[in-house]
Amino acid sequence: MSESTQTIGQPVDRSPASAGTSAATPEKSSNHRWWVLVVIALAQLMVVLDATIVNIALPSAQKALDFSDGNRQWVVTGYALSFGSLLLLGGRLADLLGRKTVFITGIVGFAAASALAGAAQNFEVLVTGRVLQGVFGALLAPAALALLNTTFTDAKERARAFGIFGAIAGAGGGIGLLLGGLLTEHLSWRWTLYINLIIAVFALIGAVLFLGHAKATKDRPKLDLPGTVLASAGLFGLVYGFSNAETHDWSSPMTWGFLAGAVVVLAVFAWWQTRTSHPLLPLRVLADRDRGASFITVAISSMGMFGVFLFLTYYLQASLGFTPVKTGLAFLPMIGALMVTAQLSTNMLLPRIGPRPIVPVGLLMASGGLVWMTGLDLSSTYAANVLPPLILMGLGLGLVMPPAMSLATSRIAAKDAGAGSAAVNTMQQVGGAIGTALLNTLAASAATSYLVGKKPSPGVLAQAQLESYSTAYWWSAAFFAAGAIIAALMYRSGRPDLSTGDGESAPTVHM
Repeated sequence: MSESTQTIGQPVDRSPASAGTSAATPEKSSNHRWWVLVVIALAQLMVVLDATIVNIALPSAQKALDFSDGNRQWVVTGYALSFGSLLLLGGRLADLLGRKTVFITGIVGFAAASALAGAAQNFEVLVTGRVLQGVFGALLAPAALALLNTTFTDAKERARAFGIFGAIAGAGGGIGLLLGGLLTEHLSWRWTLYINLIIAVFALIGAVLFLGHAKATKDRPKLDLPGTVLASAGLFGLVYGFSNAETHDWSSPMTWGFLAGAVVVLAVFAWWQTRTSHPLLPLRVLADRDRGASFITVAISSMGMFGVFLFLTYYLQASLGFTPVKTGLAFLPMIGALMVTAQLSTNMLLPRIGPRPIVPVGLLMASGGLVWMTGLDLSSTYAANVLPPLILMGLGLGLVMPPAMSLATSRIAAKDAGAGSAAVNTMQQVGGAIGTALLNTLAASAATSYLVGKKPSPGVLAQAQLESYSTAYWWSAAFFAAGAIIAALMYRSGRPDLSTGDGESAPTVHM
C-alpha cells in the first residue's frame, strides 16, 4: 500500500479508473470514515425501502390513478426488472468511472425518478418512474457496497461498519412496511415516493462533503459491451420469468420460456467472461469458497424473508385486522433483534470463530421462527403468538446477513470491488424474485386445494387464507434449513481473513 494519502475522508479506491492513486491510511480521518458510513447507509436504505414501501400504498395509488388489478403488479415488477437486470452493469461502471461519480449519479437519478413517480397523474408515468428508480438503484446499490468495502480496511472498523450495513439490508423491508403505512395513512400514497427526496438530499450533501475523488489513469479498461448485453438480458429474463409465475401458470411459455432463455443466455455470459480481456464480472470474484457460500446465503435468505414480510403482513391485516401503521409497528421488535445480533455477529463472533458456526445457526433460528408461525390462526394474539417467533427470526437474520455480506466482499481486489458488490446485490434481488414467485404460487395452490369440496363461506375462506400463509411459512422455513446445510458445508472453518484485497481477489478461473 502506498505511503501517501488521499483527501481526508476519501475511501480507498484502487479501481482501474484510479489505479496508481494512493489510499487513505486506516489511522487517518476515522471520523470522516464514519460519516461516509452514514452516507452509504442512507443511500442503501433508500434503495431497500423501495422494494416494500410502495406495496402498502398500492391500493390507494390504484384508486387514485384508476388502473386495473392486472396492471397493478407492474408498479412493483417494473422496479424489480430494471434494478435486477442492470446491477452487474452498475457495479462495473463504479469500477471504471469512479465510485463517487456513479454513487452521486445514482442518488440524483433515484431522487428524480421518485419525484416523477410520486407526481404521476396516470399509470404509465407511475410505472416509468418506478422503472427509472430501478435503473438508478442499479448504479447506487453496488457503488454503495463497494465504497463501504474500500473505505473500511481496519478489521475492527470493518466489522462494525458491515454490522450496521447488514442490519439495514436485512431490516429495510420491515422499515419500508412501517413507513409505507405511516405515509399512506397520514399523508398520501405519493409520499411513499417523495420520502426518497428527503433521504437523497442528506445523502447527496454527505457524499459531496465526505467522499473524495481519485485521479483517473490512461490505462482504464474498456466496458465489456457484449457481456453487458448478455448479463442484462439473462437477468431480465430470470426476474421477468419468476414475476410472470405470479400471474401466469408455471406451464405458461411466458414463465418457463423466459426462465429457460435466461439460463441459456447466462451460460453464454459465463463462457464469454472467460474469453474477453475486460470482463463485466471477472470470474475470479466468484472463485472463493467463503464468497460463494455468502452469495448463496444472501440469495436463500432473500427468498425466505418474503415468507415473513409478505405473508405475515397479509395475516396481520386480513386475519387480525391490523391497520397498515400497526402492521409496520409490529415488525419493529424483529428489526431491533436483528440490529442487536448484527453487531454481535460481525464485531465479536465472526472474527473469533468464523462463519461456519454462526451463519448456519442463524439460518436454523430463522427457520425455527417460521415453523413456529405455521401455528397462527384466527384466535392467535400478537403478543403471545406473533411476537416470539418474530424476535427469533430477527435474532437469526442478524447472525446471517451482515456476516454473509462482509465475507462476500472481503479480499476482493479493489479494482473488482464494484463488480463483487453488484454480484451480492444481484443474488439478493434474484433471490427475492424467486422467493416471491414460488411462495405466492405455493400459497395460492394451498388455498385452492383447501376449498375443494367446501362451501365458500366467510369462515371457510378465512381458513383457506390461513392455510395459504402456513404453507408459505413451511416453505420459507425449508429454504432457510437448506441454506443452513449449504452454509455448514461450504464455509471454511476457523477465523476468516476479513481484509480488503490489495491484489487479485482469487485465482483466475479457466473454463
